[in-house]
Amino acid sequence: MGQAAGSPLPSAGAIPPAGALGTVLGLLAAVLLLLTPLAGQVQAADNPALLPDHFTPVIDLARALSDGQRASLERELTAFETSSGWKLRVLTQYERTPGLAVKDFWGLDERSLVLVADPRGGNLLNFNVGDALFALMPRTFWVELQTRFGNQYYVRDHGEDGAIVDALGAVETCLERGGCQVVPGLPQEQWLLTFCTSVLGGLIVGFAGYPRKEGDRVAWSWVLLLSPLWGMLFLVFGLGPVVTRTADLLPVLRNGLGFLGSAVLAYLIAQRTVGKPPLAGGDQA
Repeated sequence: MGQAAGSPLPSAGAIPPAGALGTVLGLLAAVLLLLTPLAGQVQAADNPALLPDHFTPVIDLARALSDGQRASLERELTAFETSSGWKLRVLTQYERTPGLAVKDFWGLDERSLVLVADPRGGNLLNFNVGDALFALMPRTFWVELQTRFGNQYYVRDHGEDGAIVDALGAVETCLERGGCQVVPGLPQEQWLLTFCTSVLGGLIVGFAGYPRKEGDRVAWSWVLLLSPLWGMLFLVFGLGPVVTRTADLLPVLRNGLGFLGSAVLAYLIAQRTVGKPPLAGGDQA
């Protein structure tokens, strides 16, 4: 089993006293402080007493799920394993954890995924991912999955139970598709970012295309010269994240209209300001 994300070990510091002897004592104190949490973690690394007395794909020690949600999730994960062969497991913990004991309890292998929900860190979710899942969904997928559903704002709006269920739903969708490079679905805040980059790309096109010579309507040479910049903003950052995450055409249409509208607006503004021909000498006051 590989691990996509983990929590850093706690650390402690000491103020070094003056002098060589004080420095040595300070280092010894720091080592003792660092070893204290490590010893506690080793003791809690394998605690089979916290395991239920019957098999279940969901161990809810932190009580993040209601009884009805837990029962429904157990049925869903069991049915998904029966139909697909993928083992999806859920462990919620707070101050107590069975640790490594879940490996034998669940029979984890390369086709297994363990979602660990622990609210003590900055992000609610962690994933222990089997090697076979990495072949279908790269490490960047699991990082995006963690940051999308496990961040504090999503948990605040949807609850810990919603974050767990939604993350598992995204994994099941990708496994049914045969794999994903990115997490499916387009959150509102991510679409707004793609819309802003599309508008910025259009502004660059508009300002680049205003005529600089008399008789020209569009300065195509400048548009082509700046095409790597506006092309990256519009195509890579504006449309790319949309078409790879959803089949809905509405966000694509909105970003396209934002690009065209900002390009026309920037073109008109530039034409009437920086592109305005200077007054003749006899017309000046």
